[in-house]
Amino acid sequence: METKSQTGYLVLADISGFTSYLAKTELEHAHEILADLMTTIVDRLAKLLVVSKLEGDAVFAYAPDARLARGETLLELIEATYLAFRDRQSSMHRSTTCTCNACKNIGGLDLKFMAHHGEFILQRVADRSELIGSDVNLAHRLMKNRVIEATGWPAYALFTQRCLDRMGIAPEGWHAQTEVYEHLGEVPTRVLNLRERHQELAEQRRVLVSEAEAHAVLVRELNAPPPVVWEWLSDAAKRTKCQPGSPWSTVSLPSGRMGVGAVNHCAHGKDTAVETILDWRPFEYMTNESRFGKIVMLQTIRLEPVGEGRRTRLYDQIRVVEMPLPRLLRGPALRLMLKMLKYDQMYKLMARYIDEESPSPAAQAT
Repeated sequence: METKSQTGYLVLADISGFTSYLAKTELEHAHEILADLMTTIVDRLAKLLVVSKLEGDAVFAYAPDARLARGETLLELIEATYLAFRDRQSSMHRSTTCTCNACKNIGGLDLKFMAHHGEFILQRVADRSELIGSDVNLAHRLMKNRVIEATGWPAYALFTQRCLDRMGIAPEGWHAQTEVYEHLGEVPTRVLNLRERHQELAEQRRVLVSEAEAHAVLVRELNAPPPVVWEWLSDAAKRTKCQPGSPWSTVSLPSGRMGVGAVNHCAHGKDTAVETILDWRPFEYMTNESRFGKIVMLQTIRLEPVGEGRRTRLYDQIRVVEMPLPRLLRGPALRLMLKMLKYDQMYKLMARYIDEESPSPAAQAT
């Protein structure tokens, strides 16, 4: 039996309205629909988290601190899981020809998340493992909250303040409220409206450098799923590790978190490259504008899952927008510059560091 204490993130994903849905629908089809939606949730969360167990219509997962160096990746994973849930829900509703109540009322289901950070013990007995500890209890108690009563939101992500502090983000415009639990006292929380966030992401302008219009394209396969690669691309410390001598730092977060409008700096000796994010689709692609002296470039880094989602094919597509050279020479000049800077070394180092990391969450769970 293993009783070593750890700290990390504790996450519950709970399908809203399932009890009511089940009471009004045909049992056989209702459970088929639940199994399908739960599979969608598990598949997404397991890319970064260890799925501990299924609890009826909820999924309980966790991640030790070492798994998520960049805490904001957890928020992006939750948002991406909600988007996948809504996409699957819509697809099931559109494709079914069944007229039973279970199939007709799929749209009445929704999804909410509770996230906390704290201490736990992974207790193993025979072939089973169980997380225990006061913070594990608190994470589950958060499922009984007053969010819907206070806001009317059927889909939301609730984070304890302790979790947000550990993640290192101070989100703007989120609903703040304090939950009170017996023996646990007051628990300050912040809540994100997931339906509203889903609408924002759907309406955001897409900015992409296609492979056809790029002056330079680099392709690399990495031995990790897209969420893990995304963290290596997004975390300033990990980017610096992959580009020794060129430290990265984030200097502006207009909405309190990484996304469209955020500005990063990378120092190259006496010069500084300024990177502004124009499009931000976690685990799918990012597009930024980079200014270095008189050179302005657009860059899209796109992630494609391969090997049943266990590996990632990365496409780095760069187009020169401004350069003190005739247009016909900009492409060759960019490719020469990338070769002189040994730009591809960044991805070689990234691949090496990823290979050196601990096994994937899915392997840990197994």
